[in-house]
Amino acid sequence: MKQRNVFIPLSIFTCLIVATSARALTDDDYREIEDFANVMAVAQKNYVTPVPTKELIDGAIKGMLSSLDPHSAYLTGESYRDLEINTHGIFGGIGITVTIKEGVLTVTDAISDTPAERAGVREGDRIIKINGEPTSAMTLNAAVGKMRGPRGSVVQLTLRRLGSAAPLAISVVRDVIRIHSVDSRTIDGYAYIRLQQFQEGSDEEIRRRVENFQKDGHGRISGLVFDLRDNPGGLLSQAVKVADEFLNGGMVVFTQGREETQREKFFAHSKSGFQAYPMIVLVNGGTASASEIVAGALQDQGRALVVGTQTFGKGSVQTILPIDEHSALQLTTARYYTPTGRSIQALGITPDVVVDDPRPALALKELEKEQTRPDPSAASGHRIATGENEPDWVKDVQLSKSIDMLKHWDSFKTQLVKKETVIG
Repeated sequence: MKQRNVFIPLSIFTCLIVATSARALTDDDYREIEDFANVMAVAQKNYVTPVPTKELIDGAIKGMLSSLDPHSAYLTGESYRDLEINTHGIFGGIGITVTIKEGVLTVTDAISDTPAERAGVREGDRIIKINGEPTSAMTLNAAVGKMRGPRGSVVQLTLRRLGSAAPLAISVVRDVIRIHSVDSRTIDGYAYIRLQQFQEGSDEEIRRRVENFQKDGHGRISGLVFDLRDNPGGLLSQAVKVADEFLNGGMVVFTQGREETQREKFFAHSKSGFQAYPMIVLVNGGTASASEIVAGALQDQGRALVVGTQTFGKGSVQTILPIDEHSALQLTTARYYTPTGRSIQALGITPDVVVDDPRPALALKELEKEQTRPDPSAASGHRIATGENEPDWVKDVQLSKSIDMLKHWDSFKTQLVKKETVIG
């Protein structure tokens, strides 16, 4: 075999050692690595300014992972801190959740009463530039990192919005964002809980809200609407625990990957005195990841009806694989499946009852601003919607339909079963 005289940086040798421990490298593998080293050498020699080897290697790693899917990424120390921030719910930023949709950085939710919402950022906006830098080449983590920063600093966003001919330039002043993940109230005699994202303590907060509803109802709940619209997900552990709050045993979700360690099953606990009160889960296109796990589990077990529109379809598992004390890979290693074996990835959860929302996306935010009065029970921790004529929740078509279904639960369930029998 002809000897190859090619310079390969030490970091490439490190990768080779790691790869060799998993499998032997073929001649084709060596040729591909040689191509990479040659390209890097030419770039270093001819680029307009000197480029450090580490900068080229880091860029190559980031590009390699981003080519796999939007959720795999190369994490540095700063990225590690961002990962912890996401799970605790407090950070310096502008108050939006984003994803990569059709290759474009897209806003899935502008959180109520945050700098982004006040500046006019809307759900569905496509962010094409951050501080003048195009987002087309950014990973999801990199884009989020650029939007976060110290309180009082400014970030410039360039947006494309449906219905607007020209891009919109918006300046947003960063603030400390505290995400209160759970909101609840009584609507026309029925319990309503909205979960904005799955973070540490979400399950405990939901349990407290449910117990308060039961106390107000003298031990009973007439029916409950669990609103997961525009919930981008969060911790898998919290998804399992939240589902457990509403299930009396049975499987919640299972994962399938190449490695045995990525094949896991997660179950709810059996409970004495469990109340299977009527329940509806509200979903839409912004319902993703952990939210889809919960909706799928409750749907598969027949515990709740899912109402709204098709969910996002983010059903992949990301594992943090340390490289050294300063960096790690966030790598997609498995996929989520509902208890009956449905894949969530790229498919999402199909509602039992499809209810479109004809209003502009931002109108959903008005539900959060409706006029309220304090609950007479100081310990309740939820609010009661009020209104002299038509309450504001009626304007929310999907929520209004859900309340109507709870009012006619027995007859509606009978009609749905007949419909499924005919279709099947």
